[in-house]
Amino acid sequence: MRSDLNWKPERLDIEAFAKQGVSLEGHWSAAELERWQASNLGDASQLPIHWTLRGEVLKPAGAAPQVWLHVHSDTEARLSCQRCLQPAGFALQIERSFRFVRDEATALAEDPDSEEDLLVLSRSFDARELIEDELLLALPIVPMHERCDPPLPLSVADTVEEVESESARPNPFAVLAKLRKDEKN
Repeated sequence: MRSDLNWKPERLDIEAFAKQGVSLEGHWSAAELERWQASNLGDASQLPIHWTLRGEVLKPAGAAPQVWLHVHSDTEARLSCQRCLQPAGFALQIERSFRFVRDEATALAEDPDSEEDLLVLSRSFDARELIEDELLLALPIVPMHERCDPPLPLSVADTVEEVESESARPNPFAVLAKLRKDEKN
C-alpha cells in the first residue's frame, strides 16, 4: 500500500498503521535528532538519515494476530578515531522488526521466551525516537579507521631529539644489575 500523508512517524497509531499495511519513507538531517547529533562530530549535522517504516499484521495458526513494525534506516556516523583522533566516517544500516503487545505486563511476561523485540502498542508511538535509539546502539564501541593515514602525529614535546636522547639514556635495569653485581663482590 502507498504511504498516506496523514501518517507521521512522531505520532504513529501502530495498530492502525499495521492493519492498513502502510509504509512510510523519509529523510531527516542529523541535526533533527538531538542525541544522535550530540554523539557525532559537528560536521555530521547535515548528513541525511534515510528511514523506512512498514506495518504488518501476521496471523499465526492457533494464535492471536500479531502487530509488527519493520524499521530500516541508513546513515553515516562521524566519530573521532580512537587511534589517531582524526574524524572517521562509519556507514550504518539498521534493519529491525518489532512485535507489539497490548500492555506492559504482557511484554514483561513474554519477553524472556521471545526471540523478537517486544514493544507496547500505542496510539501515538514515536518511531523517530525508536530509529534514533537503534542508530545510537549501532555505533561502534571503539571507533577506529581501518588504517590511520598519516601516522599518529607527535605531540609538541615529542621532538625527534627528545626521542633520540631518551634512547641514549642507560637502561635503569642495567644500572640495577650493575649495583647487584657490585654487592656480590
